[in-house]
Amino acid sequence: MRTPTDRTTAAARGGDAPQGAPQAQLDPFAIGLLLVMCACLAVGQVAIKVANDGISPLMQAGLRSAGAALLLGLFARMRGVTLFSRDATFWPAIAVSVLFAIEFALLYPGLKLTTAAHGVILLYTTPFFVAVGAHFLIPGDRLTLVKICGLVLAFGGVATVVLGRQGAGAGGGAGPTLEGDLLCLGAALAWAGLTLVIRTTSLKRVPAERVTFIQLLLSAPMLVGLSMVLGEPGLSNPTPLHWGAFAFTVVFVGFFVFTSTNWLYTRYPASRVMAFLLLTPVFGVIAAHLLLGEDLRPSLVTGLALVVAGLWLVNRPAPTR
Repeated sequence: MRTPTDRTTAAARGGDAPQGAPQAQLDPFAIGLLLVMCACLAVGQVAIKVANDGISPLMQAGLRSAGAALLLGLFARMRGVTLFSRDATFWPAIAVSVLFAIEFALLYPGLKLTTAAHGVILLYTTPFFVAVGAHFLIPGDRLTLVKICGLVLAFGGVATVVLGRQGAGAGGGAGPTLEGDLLCLGAALAWAGLTLVIRTTSLKRVPAERVTFIQLLLSAPMLVGLSMVLGEPGLSNPTPLHWGAFAFTVVFVGFFVFTSTNWLYTRYPASRVMAFLLLTPVFGVIAAHLLLGEDLRPSLVTGLALVVAGLWLVNRPAPTR
């Protein structure tokens, strides 16, 4: 769940009331919230990879959506937030739910085929795609020479990570595969599409709880159904470690982070939120090294630095006059 404050309480209490215009800068509360979110997201990639050994990837993704939807539904009910309403948000909500399901239908299997460090770096190239999409879809958010230079740097970082995968093992185990890396990159593209839909449709004016709840609720049967169609084994003798890792993704990622992210998008500039989330791959690489014993190869560190530097240029605030 997101950290309760007077501001979030006042916003949620309005139920279906439209939200105000986004603030121009991140305030101390938003910065603190984003730091906690980055840490949760970083460890979340490790948790998904750990749980994949006991719970099939697509089944795990669907069950996580279902569990997080239940928690969010109870939380919204306690605060009197309306989660269902017939209005102009219906089709945008369907669109973001499909993109949400696609994101995790790619990410979870991808993390089974690559390292957590690779996964977190490639997933957080999302601002790369958001910046390109915003150029065409969001007035006033055009690509500049500085942004283009940043995109080139970020692209070079992705190439360095992917091409440097040969012989890279995790604690002596199998290294990342091209298929796994591409699946994680595809998940980043789906996440970017979801972000752009939220920022360019009526969804930006509704309570964050409703946006997140619809994504979780609709993606759960999509992902579980896809798992069954593809013949995944489902549960493979999961241990307490697997269940603990899964629970972390339900509570701290599916519930807390997703709700907080959508809330931030409705109140702060999307580019500044995404720029701050660039800390996540840094935390993620460190977490993968400390918790899974994944190697800190020169190509990985170099690629990480290029991606973070490039996407910082893409999303840095415009200079004031």
